[in-house]
Amino acid sequence: MSDFLVIGGGIAGISAGARLAELGRVTVLEREPALAYHASGRSAALFEANYGKPAVIALNHASREHHRTARGGVLSPRGLMLVGTPETEAAYREDVAAMKLDEISPQEATALFPILDTASVTAVAHSPDAWDIDTDKLVQDFARDIREAGGRIVTGAEVTAIRRTDAGWSVTAGEEHEAAVLIDAAGAWADVVASMAGIAPIGFTPLRRSMARIAAPEGLDPGGWPMVFGAGEAWYMKPDAGALIVSPADEDPAEPHDAWADDMVLAEGLARYEAHVTAPVTRMLANWAGLRTFAPDRQLVLGPDPSDPSFVWCAGQGGYGFQSSPAASRLLADLVGGRTPELDPATVVALSPSRFR
Repeated sequence: MSDFLVIGGGIAGISAGARLAELGRVTVLEREPALAYHASGRSAALFEANYGKPAVIALNHASREHHRTARGGVLSPRGLMLVGTPETEAAYREDVAAMKLDEISPQEATALFPILDTASVTAVAHSPDAWDIDTDKLVQDFARDIREAGGRIVTGAEVTAIRRTDAGWSVTAGEEHEAAVLIDAAGAWADVVASMAGIAPIGFTPLRRSMARIAAPEGLDPGGWPMVFGAGEAWYMKPDAGALIVSPADEDPAEPHDAWADDMVLAEGLARYEAHVTAPVTRMLANWAGLRTFAPDRQLVLGPDPSDPSFVWCAGQGGYGFQSSPAASRLLADLVGGRTPELDPATVVALSPSRFR
C-alpha cells in the first residue's frame, strides 16, 4: 500500500509525485506506455513568467529557480517577440502590457527574425527573458526523484475502477493499487476520474491546440530566432530542431481523447502566420494536436477537495503545466503535508478547489 496514489503521468502527475515522495511512498499510474504522452508530450515548451492569469504568473515566477538550477537546470535562451498590425492594434497593446514587453521597431526586429514582413507588421515588442524548456529532462528528473525515494511509476495502467476503503482508496488499473490519499492529475480526464471516485466534477474543458511543423526558409538557420506571437495569440511560431512549428492557437472544445489536428484549422493558422512574414510556407513536415484542459476560470486547481481531503486535485494546467510545475507541485505537497505554503495566501486561495464548491 502506498501513502499517495497519483493518477496521471504527465507533467502534473509526475511533478506532484516527486514532491509527495518527500512525505511518503508514492505510486504513479499512467494509462499510456510512456510518461507525458498526451498534452505534456505536445507542448510548445516555453518558459515565459508573465504568461497567464495572476495566480498562474505567481506560480511561474516561483518556478524559475528550480527550472534554472535543479539537477543542472532545463532552460536555454529563446526570447519572445510579439507582432502587430493596424488591424490588431488593441490586442497588441493589451499583450504588451500584460507580458511587460519592450517595444522595438519592425526594422530592429528583422535582426532577430529576418523573415518579418515590415510592410504588414507595424508594431513589435520583444523580451529576451523567455526560455526553451527541456521537457523530457524535466519529466525524467521528476521521475528520478520519485524512484530515488522508493516510489513506483506504472505505465500501461488504465484506471477502470476507483472505490473508497476504510484505509483510503483502492484503484483498479490492471492490478489493484491502494493508498491513503488519491491525487487526480489526469489532465483532460480529471473530471472523469473524480466521477469514478464519487467526487463532484469541477467542470474542466479540454480545448484542442493544433501544431504544424514546417520547413525553415531555404538557406536560413532559425535556431537563434525568438518565439513569435501574433497579437491576441492568433497564432505563434517557434524554431524547432532546424525547422519551425506553427500553431493557429486554436481552442476548440473537445471530449477527452487522443487528439489530432484539423486540416482546415491548420490551413487558417498557417495563413495568419504567412501574412506576417516574407517567406511562404512551402511544405508541412508533420502535424499534431493536444488537449489543453482549463478550469472555468482558466487557473489551476490544486489541493484537497472540501468534501473529502483524501482526494486531491492537481488539474487544469491548461497551457502552463511545464512552466508552473515546480511551484504547483510544491504547493500541492505543502497543502497535503499540512505545511504553510511558500506562496502568498491570495494565490493559494485562487488555486484552491474550494472556489468551485
